[in-house]
Amino acid sequence: MNDWLLNQRPGARPLTKSGYIKRGLALLLAFIVLYQIWIFLHICWWIKFNPHSSAFMEDRLEIIQVKRPDAELKYKWVDYEKISIHLKRAVIASEDAKFLEHEGFDWEGIQKAYEKNLKKGKIVAGGSTISQQLAKNLFLSTKRTPWRKAQEAVITLMLEKMLSKRRILEIYLNVIEWGNGVFGAEAAARHYYKTSASKLGAGQAARLAAMIPNPRFYDTHQYTRYLSRRTATIQARMHMVAVPK
Repeated sequence: MNDWLLNQRPGARPLTKSGYIKRGLALLLAFIVLYQIWIFLHICWWIKFNPHSSAFMEDRLEIIQVKRPDAELKYKWVDYEKISIHLKRAVIASEDAKFLEHEGFDWEGIQKAYEKNLKKGKIVAGGSTISQQLAKNLFLSTKRTPWRKAQEAVITLMLEKMLSKRRILEIYLNVIEWGNGVFGAEAAARHYYKTSASKLGAGQAARLAAMIPNPRFYDTHQYTRYLSRRTATIQARMHMVAVPK
């Protein structure tokens, strides 16, 4: 039967093992390219339109709903102009002091984080910029995979090329996690201070910025000694920080 089928296509040869590998690699490459195009088109859309969710938000909601099926995230988009200047300064001072200068990666910060982690023998510092963090939050799941860092770098470059610094910061402040099921500046302001994002004072903003590295822990441990020290450090730096206009 196989011989008969081959005879219907003159010159056709059965695929060898290497042939199957090449075909598989071609399909994989096509999938990767299409995925990058899908990401790029989303970023282009977000030049003018706001994201309604993120990959990280969806992951967290799924985890929360395991125990509470009817649970919803605390989240409300707020425009850049309606976010306190104090919070903008605090977050940049805390997370990415060179935000306005770099093109997505703070190589000096990465080097310092590497040396600090090497000295401590464990990961105690990240070195990720606001753009890198946004790339992870928007598109990547919480699962660590071998290609995750490479994909994060590609998305970071796309964000920096297609969006202004102002837009990157605006989206970042609206989608980052600020507690268990709490996402974005408006939800965080209401959750912790019963006020709006526009009315946050310098001290409140500094404390919210200090929570970013471990928001779910600080959601239930808001008055630790470390958090108070970190808040004071951030507040002292805030007056030196420039923010996108």
